[in-house]
Amino acid sequence: MKGEIPVGAVIVKGNKIIARAFNTREADQIATHHAEIKAIEKANKKLKSWRLDDCDLYVTLEPCPMCAGAIVNARIKNVFYAVKDDENGGITRFNILNKTMNHTTNAIWLKDFEAENKEIIKNFFKEKRKNKKN
Repeated sequence: MKGEIPVGAVIVKGNKIIARAFNTREADQIATHHAEIKAIEKANKKLKSWRLDDCDLYVTLEPCPMCAGAIVNARIKNVFYAVKDDENGGITRFNILNKTMNHTTNAIWLKDFEAENKEIIKNFFKEKRKNKKN
């Protein structure tokens, strides 16, 4: 969507996509409408359970602390992400998935996909700054 940070998330169970979402924070003006949160909610509804034990989440940008916390609470097994977020990353900066909690989620960085996805995100912010000046 126009004006949204280009982040998408997909939740997979048994090699089948059960939920997909993208950021709609700007369009909805709701702070929690990150792709990961929305995908988790859709998967919860689809499975009629808050537990996503046997599910994996794929996301373009490393989850923020809020999303990382939701991922752990949903009991998601694995998170695959393409772009590291050194400033706000719930995995690399805040280490939320590896804290001693009631559930551990594995984090897998898909570094082969980082360059392409990072370029898309970088261009989004460059364009946003350019438009802000005008």
